[in-house]
Amino acid sequence: MRAPSLARTVACDTPYRLDAARPTVKQWNPANGSAVCPIDKVPPVTPARARRLVPTRAPRVTRHFARRATLKRSVGLLSDFRYEQTDPDLFYGALARDSVELIGDLYRGLTDADLTGTTVLDVGGGPGYFADAFGQAGARYIPVEPDPSEMHAAGLTVGDSIRGSGLALPIRTGSVDVCFSSNVAEHVSQPWVMAEEMLRVTRPGGLMVLSYTLWWGPFGGHETGPWHYLGGEYAARRYKRKQGKEPKNRYGISLFDIGAADGLRWAKDQTGGDVLAAFPRYHPRWAWWMVKIPALRELLVSNLVLVVRKR
Repeated sequence: MRAPSLARTVACDTPYRLDAARPTVKQWNPANGSAVCPIDKVPPVTPARARRLVPTRAPRVTRHFARRATLKRSVGLLSDFRYEQTDPDLFYGALARDSVELIGDLYRGLTDADLTGTTVLDVGGGPGYFADAFGQAGARYIPVEPDPSEMHAAGLTVGDSIRGSGLALPIRTGSVDVCFSSNVAEHVSQPWVMAEEMLRVTRPGGLMVLSYTLWWGPFGGHETGPWHYLGGEYAARRYKRKQGKEPKNRYGISLFDIGAADGLRWAKDQTGGDVLAAFPRYHPRWAWWMVKIPALRELLVSNLVLVVRKR
């Protein structure tokens, strides 16, 4: 019987888990066709070896989510946006369910498996609104949040919460199956440093999903919109004048001008992964073509999703 090539070596569920007590990988054994050995006896995953282990042709990673991306879904999410400030539990509850479906569909498109047993790192996870939804999907959910007041804002208790910055994640390299961030990149001054960090902590062959709000889209100004079209500083001052308080998302401090072109440029220039898809998060499938039109996408895409497989 001929042993398979290295490309047929298959990673178990545990090699890159944060909670793995004794991680293993499946190795070929000519005696019985399979065997399991401790990972400390397996050659390290060097960049060259990782390239052989990861398929070079990008799968149709969006094929499952594309079926879900209907006009009905878009209208439902749009109706929930108005509750972001007044009823965050309602807003983030709906967003959590949609996020799990998004990540689950993309992961299944990449691996033909669901999220059961995976480790999912949520960069900028806030108080942990997504914890229950990911837990119900069978994933170990770990939110990372730099602001302690934000972590406790909803009174939720998430056992695996980590306080840390997305610009320097306190997570070891190649340790999570999925690293994603939802509507956070526009709130940090160096979003592409955060993107590189997200890719760093993702295991080879794992999935990194970055979803962020575009500045020139209808929701770019958050609660200060649509006046952000006249300038972020003007929109912030107007909000304070009308509401008697500073906006939570203050331009230049906790809200920044970030566009679709910025993300697509980063995706093109980065060297740590294979870009599998870029599409509008909240649009129906038949409107995804907007991402391809430079000026139009900045105004109409609203939220861009970048999907990268770690090399």
